[in-house]
Amino acid sequence: MTSRLAAETSTPRRRTVVKAAAAGAVLAAPLLAAPAAHAADAPAFLHGVASGDPLPDGVLLWTRVTPTAEAVPGSGTGPDTRVSWEIAEDQAFRTVVSRGTTTASAASDHTVKADVRGLRPASAYYFRFSVGDTYSPVGRTRTAPAADNRAELRFGVVSCSNWEAGWFSSYRHLAARADLDAVFHLGDYLYEYKTGEYPAAQYTVRPHQPAHEIVSLADYRIRHGAHKTDDDVRAMHAAHPLVAIWDDHEFANDAWSGGAENHSPDTEGAWAARRDAAKQAYFEWMPVRPSIAGTVYRRLRFGALADLHLLDLRSFRSQQASVGSGTVDDADRTITGRAQLDWLKSGLAASDAQWKLVGTSVMISPVAFGSLPAHLLAPLAELLGLPKEGLAINVDQWDGYTHDRKELISHLRERGIKDTVFLTGDIHMAWANDVPVTAGTYPLSPSAATEFVVTSVTSDNLDDILHVAPDTLSTVAETAVKAANRHVKWLDMDRHGYGVLDVTAERAQMDYYVISDRTDKNATSAWERSYRTRTGTQKVERADAPVK
Repeated sequence: MTSRLAAETSTPRRRTVVKAAAAGAVLAAPLLAAPAAHAADAPAFLHGVASGDPLPDGVLLWTRVTPTAEAVPGSGTGPDTRVSWEIAEDQAFRTVVSRGTTTASAASDHTVKADVRGLRPASAYYFRFSVGDTYSPVGRTRTAPAADNRAELRFGVVSCSNWEAGWFSSYRHLAARADLDAVFHLGDYLYEYKTGEYPAAQYTVRPHQPAHEIVSLADYRIRHGAHKTDDDVRAMHAAHPLVAIWDDHEFANDAWSGGAENHSPDTEGAWAARRDAAKQAYFEWMPVRPSIAGTVYRRLRFGALADLHLLDLRSFRSQQASVGSGTVDDADRTITGRAQLDWLKSGLAASDAQWKLVGTSVMISPVAFGSLPAHLLAPLAELLGLPKEGLAINVDQWDGYTHDRKELISHLRERGIKDTVFLTGDIHMAWANDVPVTAGTYPLSPSAATEFVVTSVTSDNLDDILHVAPDTLSTVAETAVKAANRHVKWLDMDRHGYGVLDVTAERAQMDYYVISDRTDKNATSAWERSYRTRTGTQKVERADAPVK
């Protein structure tokens, strides 16, 4: 993993801040055009700009400069290039509050980051990069609230964006909103497969770059670079700070600490080399701060209302158990690793925020199944990573690591920790769950927390696998799942979209939005459902309308 590039920051000047409501779709427009070709000797910013991991006094800025036409992502070529950055209170940059310079080099695939500090809390800023007289697009970012600020918070929430499966319309609709403090990406920002493997070739909307399965550092860099040429990706990154964690497909399917289901050492080399290449490219191309070398688990505070605890559930986990092996309860097996679980428990216990948000890439709520017909069992098992001949649990989720889950849930109960909300992606379906202490006796057994799971941006869901219209066969499966799992209050197995999480002192509410067609570049967006948890209840309930 490469270290963050240092930046020289000047002391900011105090001025009236530009409010978030003034930004929104205005910034998205300049990024909707395809990147223009450039002369071989002229630098260009072909991959947009981004910001991430906002703090009360700062934010991380990102871009990638292409110094020559040959210095494409993954090429390992191109000269060292001095890059300047500046951040201002206004989009015209009349009131610049901080500026600095850094160097883009082939060693970091010509990506650069500036970790800017000295800004005002809960404030909107504009930023850009430049090389000589060439300027990047303008981005807008926002700092986190001060520690004692109890103002309402609002976040976009997304997961599972497979390039080949469709267009990233969810990002475009989030970019057009002017009311978000940040966007949370809960994993599978990209996928490692070769072209035509997932989904099958006849359903591929656009081919991967590179076309083969990504394994080497150059491969991962090229795949990341391709994603950031997408209009909607660049618009979202330019409009809002991103807070991201990885799941398995940033590496390979069903990754664990020592390998992955989709990795063959005999033909693809040592897992450690592939893992390290994937991590290096991720930290180069994503606007995230690594908490410690090689991981993304970290904690961000958003005023007095919310602490956000972000988990890395791939780097330290034991290999997935075989369903029916009887090892899912083994105390020696872990999904978090000992150090991360202790860090999470201590952070939750020490938090004085109203809400404890936990970003987890895989679902923590237990899932068991009643009787399902075979034609539904097989595709549902494919979504959940289960054997098609029968199922009890998803061993890639917390269901496959029940000792860690029991320890964490017991900690919440024993320490009296209230208002914990798990935010989850991974399974290409939307869920609203209570997190029970003992699922088998729920609701007699209490709920220790709640969980909102967002569906995929594009990755296959149930109707995609079955190639049927939504709300047909899925209604049978949804009914069976809810009947066998009374803590599951709602699920949608059929749609693609995003969530908007609104947090106040009284409740945390997830508004679920769906897009009209993932294969339509101009897909529309519509509200589908809302669920909320009221403070002190540890339970979800349906809300009648999205938050305005």
